[in-house]
This record gives sequence, C-alpha cells and structure tokens, in this order.
Amino acid sequence: MGKTKMGPMTLIYPMPTVLVGADVDGKPNFLAIAWCGIANGEPPMISVAVRHTRHTLKDIKQNETFSVNVPSTEIIKEADYCGIRSGATVDKVAVCNFNIFYGEVEKAPLIEQCPVNLECRVVQMLDLGSHNLVIGRIEETHVSDDCLTDGKPDVEKIRPFIFVTPQRQYYTFGNVAAKAFSVGLEMEQ
Repeated sequence: MGKTKMGPMTLIYPMPTVLVGADVDGKPNFLAIAWCGIANGEPPMISVAVRHTRHTLKDIKQNETFSVNVPSTEIIKEADYCGIRSGATVDKVAVCNFNIFYGEVEKAPLIEQCPVNLECRVVQMLDLGSHNLVIGRIEETHVSDDCLTDGKPDVEKIRPFIFVTPQRQYYTFGNVAAKAFSVGLEMEQ
C-alpha cells in the first residue's frame, strides 16, 4: 500500500459542524465552526478554534461565555450561512429565523432548532497563530425531547453532520460499524 505525503494539514475526521453562539454588542450571533472537540471529561470541557477575525470572538473574550449548538441536517443551509456571513454586517438570527433561548449562563444564546445545546464558560484561551483555541467548561446541556431514546441522546434522531476539508462538503453520519468497548476484545480470541 502506497502513501502520499501531503504536508501538514488539519485532516482528521469527523469534524462536526457546530454553531458557536455569543451575545455580541447586546445581540445574539452565531458562527459555524468545524474545529471543535471534547477537551476534558471531569469537569466536562469543550474546545473550539476561532479565527481572530471572527465577530463572535469579540464577545467570547469580553464576557467569557459562549454556547455550542449542534445543528441537525434539517437546518444545514442556516448553519452554512452562519459560516459564510459575518454578524458584523448581518443579523444571522433574523435571516435564519432562529428561535433563541438562554439557560443558566448569561450571554450564551442557544438555538431552539438545534437538537443539542451546550452552555459554556471560558476556562482558557490560547493564541495559536491563525486561531484562538477557546476551552470552555460545559455548565449545562440541553437536548430536544424528540431526540431522546429511553432518556438518552440518540444520534440518529439528532442527525448531526460533519464537514470535510478538501472537498468543502457536508456529510451525514453513516451506519453503525461496530460496538465500542467490545469489538476490540475479539483481538484476544
């Protein structure tokens, strides 16, 4: 099997598409981001990489709060729009017809149409060059009732999507490949 050297690239999958929210100059704004991930288990933390030029970063720095909203494929156009346009020139909430609510963390707007919402407080910000890596402690998680099975979040009902870098396309999740924490035990047989 051959391998082609590609040079340093941000090529890791999946890259879930999320909408990072903050109140900017007193009004809710959202930014589509694919560079995010779980940063810690206890306490639960998430990281998002935000380009320095992004309008949303202004408020994250000022208020040290933000939200992470997981959109479903039902609002893929709206999510994409939030990555194309700047909140400095457009009211994305109005254009996308988002219903906004707030939880316990002030100035961390949440999108009702997104099946999963995380309220976060900034723990640390790292200037890494082109991006600021924002690490937030997850203070509360909201999941739409219709996306639960037996009281637990169900990814098939949530219907998140991922971003693929080289092709600049969104993909949906596929089929179950194997049972985690189980299939690996077959290596011992």
